[in-house]
Amino acid sequence: MLSSATDLGFEPLRGKVQIIRNEDDVRQGLEALLRLDPRLAPIAADAGPIPLRLREPGFAGLAHIIVSQMVSRASAEAIWRRMLPADGLLTAEGYALLHPEAWREFGLSRAKAETLARIAEAVASGRLDLSGLCLRPPGEALGELTALKGVGPWTAEVYLMFCGGHADGFPAGDVALQNAVGAAFGLAARPQAKALAVLAEIWSPWRSVAARLFWAYYAAKMRRDMVPVG
Repeated sequence: MLSSATDLGFEPLRGKVQIIRNEDDVRQGLEALLRLDPRLAPIAADAGPIPLRLREPGFAGLAHIIVSQMVSRASAEAIWRRMLPADGLLTAEGYALLHPEAWREFGLSRAKAETLARIAEAVASGRLDLSGLCLRPPGEALGELTALKGVGPWTAEVYLMFCGGHADGFPAGDVALQNAVGAAFGLAARPQAKALAVLAEIWSPWRSVAARLFWAYYAAKMRRDMVPVG
């Protein structure tokens, strides 16, 4: 049975929003997590180094996350290579100018292609500022991202974590993360999103470091990379 922060006697921290920029920030977050929740100490010992995995904010960063959803890492990287122009810089403006059937050549699903086209048009027209969005409070940023058709909470949360550097994100709907937490705590079944979100309150304001920790733990145990972006 999962325990909430209240059940365990922890009071989730609130205050200044933390931004992760480098490995030192991840180390600082991990140290804070171990003070908040000593149960994480053996998990951290098994996990080994925790990857930073930051990408530049903007269209390319969000597009890469969308491309990587629901496919293997090898498939995602093959699609991504086909999408990149000769100069290696994928921009919203460039994507918006592609011919309508380009997505078939890339190997994208129709749903992903339509989502990327909508985002590219919004960014190219100036209606959406993906870099500026990362500087806004998480609730506002998540709301604006998920208002885009095809962008769900998981996509928005992962973008803010790995492109915006938000330190307190936790994509509780991520199946790999659910499996990782279930394995780390010896649960009979993986926790579902709602229960996992409640548990993760313990790790605020460093929940994105906690997510990195559990992905790293499961990768070490299962010998495969589970982080949702490369």
